[in-house]
Amino acid sequence: MAVKSYYATGKRKTSIARVWMKEGSGVFVINKRTFDEYFTLDILRGLIQQPLNVTDKKDKFDFYINVNGGGISGQAGAIRHGISKALLGYDEELKSVLKKAGFLTRDARVKERKKYGQPGARKKFQYSKR
Repeated sequence: MAVKSYYATGKRKTSIARVWMKEGSGVFVINKRTFDEYFTLDILRGLIQQPLNVTDKKDKFDFYINVNGGGISGQAGAIRHGISKALLGYDEELKSVLKKAGFLTRDARVKERKKYGQPGARKKFQYSKR
């Protein structure tokens, strides 16, 4: 019998994470590397595992993740978003728990673009009367 897998896409800033989830023992493979090899910071590892901790599904699934774009922090946020959406595909009843924790909302904050004729996005050149 084939094991059913679930797919979801997570996004954060300019990072996009494609997440495949199937029942297993809690293995994470991110861009063909191990979880600890890819994310060296404990804070980011904890961020990624938040949806699993909230739903008590910590060691019940294996994750195969492709992530690209952005920096390491944005990638971690994208993976968290993708895992949350994949858990919804597995069990729709988890929606209330995940939504209350704020994991299903795409964090749309991105860097504001620099405006022409100015030194930055909001900064203006200093006014000089004389």
